[in-house]
Amino acid sequence: MQSPNRYRRFADISTSERILNTVFLLTIGLAYIMALINMYYTHQGRDGKPGLSIEDIVIMYHGSSNQTRLGSAISGIMEPNLKYKNDKDVILKWIHDGAEKPAYEQDIVPILNRDCVHCHTPSINPSLPDLSNYAGVAGVAHAGGATLPALVRVSHIHLFGIAFILFFIGKIFLLCDMNIYVKRVAVVIPFVAMLLDVLSWFVTKNIAQFAYVVVLSGALMGLSMGVQILLSIQQMWFYRKN
Repeated sequence: MQSPNRYRRFADISTSERILNTVFLLTIGLAYIMALINMYYTHQGRDGKPGLSIEDIVIMYHGSSNQTRLGSAISGIMEPNLKYKNDKDVILKWIHDGAEKPAYEQDIVPILNRDCVHCHTPSINPSLPDLSNYAGVAGVAHAGGATLPALVRVSHIHLFGIAFILFFIGKIFLLCDMNIYVKRVAVVIPFVAMLLDVLSWFVTKNIAQFAYVVVLSGALMGLSMGVQILLSIQQMWFYRKN
């Protein structure tokens, strides 16, 4: 049986490996901050008010009782993206009249193609509603939150991508010199938080109050990942065992 003192620690790796680990962790940390900023600008204002609120999360996944996702967006955060102000009234009238396909092709397609499709296309940003075709637009023009196919599409991308990131951060973090049981719990927490976050999207679609779980689980994942990054960098360069 291998003795615990034979496991590798940061003291056992070369300076080149420390540099590689550090730039990787710093880059991932910066990328996560950019992801948070992108999430803020993507989801804030859905309730017609500036800033990101729990109501914005509810509208995103569960929907609004008095406004569709498309109506909320063009009356809030997305309104400045419309080239002509009266286009908002055209879209709102179309939604109010039932969001039928003939009127969509005649009145709505030119507006969306000009002002929205350059961002709202799955190949460009899979986390945003698809406004490149009638099915996608109709999904956000009627009452209700994110559709099940949209949640499945975003969740599988999220799980694949984040899981790899957490794995490599965890592999580096395991080189820290600390209680082995603390490390075992620490490397599991972000994975559990990620799974809870994704699962809560689907639950929030049916139970609006679960939006709080979306926020809390996402915060837990970010916090636990940040702690691993900071502790790893600290031990790589500044920690010396007595």
